Amino acid sequence: MERNIDLRKNLVTALLLAIGFILRNFIPISIGSMKGDIMLGITFVCILLNPTVKNTILTGLLAGIITAMTTAFPGGQVANLVDKMFTAFLVLGLVKLFGKYSNKTVSLGIIGFICTLFSGSVFLLTALAIVGLPVGFSTLFITVVLPTAVINTPITVVLYKLIVKSIKATNLSTLYSEKAA
Repeated sequence: MERNIDLRKNLVTALLLAIGFILRNFIPISIGSMKGDIMLGITFVCILLNPTVKNTILTGLLAGIITAMTTAFPGGQVANLVDKMFTAFLVLGLVKLFGKYSNKTVSLGIIGFICTLFSGSVFLLTALAIVGLPVGFSTLFITVVLPTAVINTPITVVLYKLIVKSIKATNLSTLYSEKAA
């Protein structure tokens, strides 16, 4: 029975990441030239809903593959794989640190902000090591990563609340603890 529940949770993770892929390609969230990474928000939600090491690996790997397939940044394929895996484990660590408060609005916002900053930093450092950067690290951090973190903070909160409401409205709520659903 436990294996069926794990399989169903993994399928929900895969489905959410597929939705993130669609949203990433067809509904870009932009403010000026800055683009929020909705796949990061989806990644955070997948781990918040099922904070296990197995799900974190699955989520990080799938999110990395999806974003690697859709990046336009030179060297971004490897950088996406690296950053999503490391970021997934940071999310898991923060969820464990916040414990039962990880699903509260402030905690969700903190997770969204910190993990987006971390993700962008790892992405840029990996790209720098592989192919170099078109401009300096600090310039890209200030003009792209920081605004993206600001954009992704409310995205993470809203996505989490919408997905949890959707789970509650279906029979999927039996898969998740009271904390998440």
